[in-house]
Amino acid sequence: QVQLVESGGGLVQAGGFLRLSCAASGLTFSSYTMTWFRQAPGKERDFVSCIRYSGGTEYAASVKGRFTISRDNAKNTLYLQMNSLKPEDTAVYYCAAYAGGTYYSTNAYRYWGQGTQVTVSS
Repeated sequence: QVQLVESGGGLVQAGGFLRLSCAASGLTFSSYTMTWFRQAPGKERDFVSCIRYSGGTEYAASVKGRFTISRDNAKNTLYLQMNSLKPEDTAVYYCAAYAGGTYYSTNAYRYWGQGTQVTVSS
């Protein structure tokens, strides 16, 4: 049974930072491209960043230069370091394991975590 469990969300002031974690179990974590999405109230779930099993990364334009994705395959854990946070970063953040297709599409992901809330106050 695959489980993805996010943690590390919270309330932070604009300009602050948070580090999200996603602990994975039930899958060969090192073989998967892993991705962070986020969903703000009333909006669609949007791509934030992905890290391939090879280590290559991609970022949404809105977070590039502020967020850093990383993984620790020995710990089966995915991370998202979020710096210089803005109120528009407020959302529920989800990690997901890639199954196939377009990286930026939620349809490409088979397994999802339950999400962790990030709130950035102005």
